[in-house]
Amino acid sequence: MNKTADSILEHILQENSVRDPRIICREKLQELKRLDSESYQQALVYYNETLLPAITKNGDNCLTAWQNYGCFISNLQNPGTPVEIDTNGRLHNCHNPTPSDRMVLHMPDTSSHRAVPITLPLQLSKAQGATFDLLVKGLHKLNRGNGADHD
Repeated sequence: MNKTADSILEHILQENSVRDPRIICREKLQELKRLDSESYQQALVYYNETLLPAITKNGDNCLTAWQNYGCFISNLQNPGTPVEIDTNGRLHNCHNPTPSDRMVLHMPDTSSHRAVPITLPLQLSKAQGATFDLLVKGLHKLNRGNGADHD
């Protein structure tokens, strides 16, 4: 099932201008494994019992399924709410499917925690880059670049 789901995602990534969501999820999973083995196990169960079947049954919803998984993982570590940031830097409630030019961030309920990227366009707009720098990286100076250097 893993190979089928990966193949579906790779095909969809070729047609959409979004970054591979597996990268962000892997980073969050490694963090969970190190910090909270029970939550890590919950994330693995979700991956095997919810994510993979959702993708293999309906590949068209693959990016939405990965977005939901990213939100699930983030909520295990820090409960919060997903939001969308459009190319002008405006915040929107998160809806599925999310337009591919919008950045989705998990905003923890605790304001002392930084936002977590869930899905990112391949190229962030200047406004999205500034939002990313402030909310995710915690930078207080504006990046003068074109938004291309965000991971």
